[in-house]
This record gives sequence, structure tokens and C-alpha cells, in this order.
Amino acid sequence: MIDFATWRAAWNDLGVEPHEPLHQRLIACWSEKHRHYHTLQHLREVLEGFEQVRVDAQRPAEIVLALWFHDAIYDLQRNDNEQRSAQWAKESLLQAGLPEEAAQRLYDLVMATRHDQPPADPDAQLLVDMDLAILGADRARFDESDAQVRSEYAHVPEQAYRQGRRAVLRRFLDRPRLYSTGRFHSTLESRARENLQRALARLED
Repeated sequence: MIDFATWRAAWNDLGVEPHEPLHQRLIACWSEKHRHYHTLQHLREVLEGFEQVRVDAQRPAEIVLALWFHDAIYDLQRNDNEQRSAQWAKESLLQAGLPEEAAQRLYDLVMATRHDQPPADPDAQLLVDMDLAILGADRARFDESDAQVRSEYAHVPEQAYRQGRRAVLRRFLDRPRLYSTGRFHSTLESRARENLQRALARLED
């Protein structure tokens, strides 16, 4: 299980008591049986990755909480998971007594992980780059994640999955740059594009 200290520290930094029952609810969500990629492994990777770039964050505690919530609701039969996760995050901050503007920032951070367009806000850029860091992972971990995504969509017929997955990967490759921040762009961009090209080639086989 992920150390409670990360969760506790984020709430303490915001000036409120950490909510352990909420932490347990989130752990349960990330542990759902239908998940194969969007699991505690992914959450652990992004939380650990954030510690390496925390110095770049304007509001690090809000980014940590956004990471905890960003895939908290993950229903393969729906297309509003980010919105529902973001709303849950916002309501949680409001219930903790934090101001509306902080709750709205957290909502916006989680919504940025829809990856429908590159974010403009610096903290959102950092958050999204961390979420996409898997694309620039070493070959073994990237290939493992690619297989994990397929397992999550095991209910989708092969041809339909290949078509949909190709479209997703090509949308990323067609971007002028995958990573918004200079740190991630300089360290991961080249390898991410190589990984995406390999994944696309497999889908064409």
C-alpha cells in the first residue's frame, strides 16, 4: 500500500487535518479489479516522480492531491471519468474547509489529465507531464504499460481496439511536443516518440 505520509503531508501543507477515511476510499478505487494500468502502480509512479520535480511546482500540495484523484473514478463504460474525479476532488477540499479558489484549482488540475489539449497553467503542465511520463519510460516498462492498457480493454474486440488505440497514439505523436515543461521535454521526449512508434508498429502487424 502507498505510504499514508504522502497524503498526510499534502493536507498538512494546506493547513487542514488529513482525512484518513477518504484516503482509504481512494486506495480502494485504485485497487478495483477491472484496472490493469490505472492502478496503485501508476499512482505510486507519479507520486514518486513528483518528488523529483517538486521544486518546479507553484502549489505542490495541490498537485499531490490532484495525482491522488486524477484517475480515482475509472469506469470503462463511461467517458466522464475525469469530470467525476475532478468533482470529487473539489467537493473534498470544500468539505475540508478550504476556499473555493483552491477547490477550483484542484478541479482544473484533474480535468487537465483528459489530455485533450496542452495545458497553459504551469502546475497543470507539470501534472500532465508526470501523467504522460510513462510514454517516455524505459522500453520494458512502456511495453508492460501498453499490455496493461490492452488488458483493461479486454472486452473490446481486437480490430476495434487496434483502431481506437492507433488513433490515441497518433494524436500524441502528431503534437509538436509531447511534454510542456522543459525538464520533461529534454529528458523524455525522444524516448517517448520512439516508444509510441514501436507501439503503433505492433498495432499494424
